[in-house]
Amino acid sequence: MCGIVGYVGNGASIEVLMSGLSRLEYRGYDSAGVAVIDENGTLRSRKRAGKLAVLAHDLEVAPLPASHVGIGHTRWATHGAPNDENAHPHLGDEGRLALIHNGIIENFAPLKQELLDQGYTFLSETDSEVAAVLLGREYRETGDLQSAFRAVVRRLEGAFTLLAVHQDQPDVVVGARRNSPLVIGLGEGENFLGSDVAAFIEYTRSALAIGQDQIVTIGADRVDVTDFEGNPVTVEPFEVEWDASASEKGGWPSFMAKEITEQPDAVANTIRGRVTEDGLVVIPELDGLDEFFADIDRIVVVAAGTASYAGQVGKYALEKWARIPVDVELSHEFRYRDPVLTARTLVVSISQSGETMDTLMAVKYAREAGAKTLSICNTQGATIPRESDAVVYTHAGPEVAVASTKAFVAQITATYLLALHIARLRGTVPAAELSEFAAELAAIPAKIVEVLEQKDTITQLAQWMSDSRAVLFLGRNVGFPIALEGALKLKELAYIHAEGFAAGELKHGPIALIEPGQPVFVIVPSPRGSATLHSKVVSNIQEIRARGAKVIAIAEAGDAAVLPFTDVVIHIPLAAPMFEPLLAVIPLQIFAMELSNAKGLDVDQPRNLAKSVTVE
Repeated sequence: MCGIVGYVGNGASIEVLMSGLSRLEYRGYDSAGVAVIDENGTLRSRKRAGKLAVLAHDLEVAPLPASHVGIGHTRWATHGAPNDENAHPHLGDEGRLALIHNGIIENFAPLKQELLDQGYTFLSETDSEVAAVLLGREYRETGDLQSAFRAVVRRLEGAFTLLAVHQDQPDVVVGARRNSPLVIGLGEGENFLGSDVAAFIEYTRSALAIGQDQIVTIGADRVDVTDFEGNPVTVEPFEVEWDASASEKGGWPSFMAKEITEQPDAVANTIRGRVTEDGLVVIPELDGLDEFFADIDRIVVVAAGTASYAGQVGKYALEKWARIPVDVELSHEFRYRDPVLTARTLVVSISQSGETMDTLMAVKYAREAGAKTLSICNTQGATIPRESDAVVYTHAGPEVAVASTKAFVAQITATYLLALHIARLRGTVPAAELSEFAAELAAIPAKIVEVLEQKDTITQLAQWMSDSRAVLFLGRNVGFPIALEGALKLKELAYIHAEGFAAGELKHGPIALIEPGQPVFVIVPSPRGSATLHSKVVSNIQEIRARGAKVIAIAEAGDAAVLPFTDVVIHIPLAAPMFEPLLAVIPLQIFAMELSNAKGLDVDQPRNLAKSVTVE
C-alpha cells in the first residue's frame, strides 16, 4: 500500500525521493511527504495531502535546501483522515528525527497513552506518529539510531516497515520490517531503500531482500543488516529482471492499456524455459522436489481478489490433470477457521506482489501447521516466496495499474504449468496428451493478439453502455471464475454494481435481477468441450433474453448456436476448452477499462484502492 523510499549518496536526495515516489504511485495513496537532512545537518520536512503533484508543486514554490540523505512516503490512510497533519513523515525528538511507516501498529493505543502520561504531545491521529515519538524518546536515551530502533521494534505489535533519519546521524537511513515489504538497492557511492524495487529501478537493478524482523542501516558506501536483537544476518542478493522503461507508459494513455497489450508476452515469458524439447512441462525451480509432489494428497490454494479467481481457474486444471482434490480459499478467511491441514497438504499461495498481508499470514499459518507451501508470484525478493517451501515465478514484468490484468493471465498460466508438471510426475496423464496441452498453452499468446485486435469494437460497446448502472456476468465451469473477474474489474474501475454468477444458479435466485435492458455478459463454453454444458448455457441465454436482458456473449469462433439469442457476440479464437479463460477474460478487461474511460475516471488509480494490500 504505502510507498516508501530512502536514500543516502552523492545525488540530490529530493530528486531521488520524488522520482521513487512517482514510480510507487501505483500502490495507491492519498498524501505524500519527504524529510531530508540538509548540508548544514538540519532536518527538513514537507508533506501534503492529495496527489504527489501537490507536494511537487509545493517543493517548486519553496524548495528544500540541498541534501544527500532523505526519506519519502506516499500514504494510504488507515488511522486518521487523509490530511496534511496525518501525512508522513512524522517527527520525534523535538523535530530532530523523522519517521515514515507502512503497515498498522496494533498496540499503538497503550503506547500512545504511555507517552501522553510522560508529557509527550501528538499532532496527528495516526499510529505512525506514536512510533516516531517513541523512537525519538529511545534515541535520547541511547544516542544511536540503530539501538533506538531495536528497543522500539521489540515493543511494536502488528505489521510495519519503518524508515527514519536523525540530524545527529546525518549520513545514514535506518529501517526495520515485520510483515511488510522492504528491499535494498545497491548503487555506486549511493544506496537505496524501497517498499519495492520500483522505488530505485531508475538508478540500479542490484538489490538485496530484507528478511522478517530485520533492521537495515544504509550509508553511501555501507549496508548493515541485523536481526531485532542486533545480530548480523546475511541477506539474499538478486538482480531485477526489468528496467525503468518497463514501468513507464511508453506512449500509452494509461498503464492499464499498456499492460493489457503486454499479455501475450506475459504468458509467453511465463512459459519460457519450462517446456522441454519433447513437449513436456518441467519447471526448473521445482527440480529435485519430485517426492514433494508425489506425497501430497490435497491442494489448498490461498489468495485474495483477482488472484483467487486465478486460483479457481487453476483448480479445474489441477484436479483434471493431476487428479488431486483442490480447495480455493480466501486467504483472509483461511487461518481464522481452524482449517484441516496435514503434512501431505500442499498450500499454494498466489500473489502478484508477494507481499499481500493476508496471504502471507495464511502461508505462515500453513507452515506452522505442518503443510507444504508453494507460492506463485510475480516479484523477485518478495516475502511470500521466501516464506514458502517452493516458488514458481510468473514473468509478467512490473504491473503498475491497480486493476490486475497481465498478472492475472500469468497466474493462470503458472497454475496450468504447475498442474502439467505434477501430472507428469504422478503419471496421471499420458505423455502424448501432456505434450498436446503444452503445445496448446504455447499457442495462447498469438491467440491473445487476435482478441486484442477487437479492441475498437469493445470500446464502442463500452461507450454505448457508459450510463449502465449494473452489469451481470454469467459463466460455467472454467468460465465461472472469469465471470467473477469480469464483475470485479467493472466494480474496481467504473464504480458500478456488477456481479458474477455461475450460470446454473440463475433459476435459484439471480434471475430475479433481470429486467428489460439489463446488460448481461455470458462466457459461453466451447461445444467441443461439452455439448451438454454448451447447450445449457445457451438455454440460460434464452431465459434471460426472454425477460428483456441485453446479452453480450463471449463465444468461440464458429459458435453459431448463440447468434439468434444475443445482442452482441465477441468471438475468441478456437482453443482447448481448459485454456479458454486466458482468451475470454481479455474482452472483459478491455470493456471495464473503456467504460471507466467513457465515464472520465482514472483507470490506473481507482478510488480507495491500493495495488498491494500490505495490511490486514
